[in-house]
Amino acid sequence: MALTDLISAAAIIPALRANTKKTALQDLSERAATVSGLPARDIYDAVLQREKLGSTGVGKGVAIPHGKLATCGKIFGVFARLERPIEFDALDGEPVDLAFLLVAPESAGADHLKALAKIARVLREPHVTTKLRAARDAASIYAIIMSDDLAASHAA
Repeated sequence: MALTDLISAAAIIPALRANTKKTALQDLSERAATVSGLPARDIYDAVLQREKLGSTGVGKGVAIPHGKLATCGKIFGVFARLERPIEFDALDGEPVDLAFLLVAPESAGADHLKALAKIARVLREPHVTTKLRAARDAASIYAIIMSDDLAASHAA
C-alpha cells in the first residue's frame, strides 16, 4: 500500500494553527470531512474513541490519530504540519508538530493496519520529517510524501 493511495493534495494542511490536541483533532476531522464527504463529527468521534485507548502520538514529534467508520468507503488520510508543537500525550513525552490522520472503513481489518504501518515507517525517517518540517506549502509537503513514498516502495 502506498501513501499516495491514502492521501490527496487537497488533504494537506501546511500550517495548522492548533493549541491543543482536541483542537488539532477537530481541525483534522474537518479537513477529512471536506475530502471525503463524511460528517466531521463522526470522524472526530471515531478518532477520539481510539485516542481514549492510548495516545496516537508515536514519538519524535509525530502523531498518527486514526479511527474506523461504518460509513467510510475507503481508507484515506489527512496530513498536517502544525505551526507550533502541541502536547499530545505522546509515548516519548515530546510535543507533536506532524500529524497524519487515518480514517478507515470498519471492515478494513488488515488493510487498516498495513496503512498505519506504512505511515509510521515513512514518518520515522529523520530525512522525511526534516523536509516536512521545513516545507511551507501544501504542494511541497505533498511532493515530499510522494517522493519518499516512491523511494520507499522501490527499496522494499
